[in-house]
Amino acid sequence: MKIAWFCIPAHGHTNPTLAVIKELTSAGHQVFYFSFEIFRDKIEQAGAVFIGCDGYDFEMEDKDNADRVGKDKVFATELLVSSTLALDEMTTEKINEIRPDIIVSDSVAFWGKLVAMKHGIPYVSSTTTFAFNRYSAKYMKETPWDIAKMLFALPRINKQINRLREKGYPVKNLLEIVQNENDTNTIVYTSKYYQPCSDTFSDRYHFIGPSIRPIKEPFIKTAEKTVYISMGTVNQNKAFYRNCIHALGTTDWQVIISMGTNTEHFDNLPANIQIYESVDQMAVLSIADAFITHCGMNSASEGLYFKVPLVLFPQTPEQGAVARSGAGIRLKSISEDDILQSLKSVLYEQEYKESAIKISDSFRACGGPTEAGTFLEEIIM
Repeated sequence: MKIAWFCIPAHGHTNPTLAVIKELTSAGHQVFYFSFEIFRDKIEQAGAVFIGCDGYDFEMEDKDNADRVGKDKVFATELLVSSTLALDEMTTEKINEIRPDIIVSDSVAFWGKLVAMKHGIPYVSSTTTFAFNRYSAKYMKETPWDIAKMLFALPRINKQINRLREKGYPVKNLLEIVQNENDTNTIVYTSKYYQPCSDTFSDRYHFIGPSIRPIKEPFIKTAEKTVYISMGTVNQNKAFYRNCIHALGTTDWQVIISMGTNTEHFDNLPANIQIYESVDQMAVLSIADAFITHCGMNSASEGLYFKVPLVLFPQTPEQGAVARSGAGIRLKSISEDDILQSLKSVLYEQEYKESAIKISDSFRACGGPTEAGTFLEEIIM
């Protein structure tokens, strides 16, 4: 089986796929992975053939553009169309050369779905967030004002859709691109138990559980209670970190903080607090008793896999959906008192630990990369 796989330039969307890629290539299948140079080593180590999408005026790579996409649907559509057309000649040439049996693309790597539509190749969505349909979408909390803005924008959006049609993409409307229906074959990297509104999804949705990396080097537990704090690689909220240090420096807990490039701003730390630019998150979570997280899907899932109760501090609508999934307690504010009280709740109130254990058990019961491989094989049989 030959598989063409498309992904966006983001660690949180690439990393979960790697175990599936390794499973497929180990079984003798060929995977041609359309991605970006920063991910080449990881992709090749998983056994796939890397195909670079860099250097094609691919505007999705620009962080400023990525930040605007979630707020401006017209801009997002224009960016999607421009990026798809920038890659069009290359993807057409490669697809004709590879002749894949199936195309898999990240649920927001819409150009992969469009390539499948253009070339009439079976398509599978790889969904590293929760799966969304009209029932689960309520977790994103789109307001009537958002819907009204979308309606006003439709003429300009349709103009962009026409650009795709002119290049041979058989697209009827924007919804056809961005929304998967129940007849869309879909791999979801969570469990059916953790997925909101899971009973509304068809059996074409395979919930394979999160991809958990092996621990590289164990982290030493130095106290009865260990608290881990990580807000992802891009958060620069120094006041939040400062309040965490002030609030938790008086406890007898071991506190491990991963804060990216913020570390130089914090000196004279209390003896119980360690800060790092980055850590082996699997190793830390394996000894943690509580986890303050920005609710990135991967981070939340990794914490819950290790049965760690969460303090939830989402920064985006997507992360807000994770925060509403019943996985822990939501942080009310970044005040020292709220930080301390939230942690005391998840550390000492048994209901939070019991909830984390149930979700962890559901993850471990999933079929993982093996199920994903079998699912893809069945589609083209």
